[in-house]
Amino acid sequence: MSLKNLLNNGILKKHETNEKEIYDLFSIVDRDLEDAAVPNLSTDRRFAIIYNAVLQAVTALLHCEGYRISGFGHHANTFLFLKHYNKEEFKDEAAYFDQCRSKRNLTDYDYAGSISETECEEFLKEAMQFIENIKRILIEKYPQFYSG
Repeated sequence: MSLKNLLNNGILKKHETNEKEIYDLFSIVDRDLEDAAVPNLSTDRRFAIIYNAVLQAVTALLHCEGYRISGFGHHANTFLFLKHYNKEEFKDEAAYFDQCRSKRNLTDYDYAGSISETECEEFLKEAMQFIENIKRILIEKYPQFYSG
């Protein structure tokens, strides 16, 4: 499936972004990455915070590309966009983050204690590396919206 198919199927809608919107999204990303490092916070909470940082970074990319998610399944469809972005450049990351979405759902809606310290640390490492890649892409492709 291509981004054009996602648009034609109503998963994506056209969207015009601006520098303030992207700045605001990355202020959330930066806050969440800082909050994820707060000592004595449960691994469940840290995982959910890291997840939100990734979600907002992908949303910034989505908006810079001229789209927004439409309708239900916003989180899942955000990672579906990521999977199909730029000839599936982030296919593996999209699959990993979608698994993290499912784990975040368990810990937010079903029961506490489902995230180990190891899972949380691995997710933080992957998220930080991914977010840096997204920032680099935005600086190169969309300097009018994001300059770092």
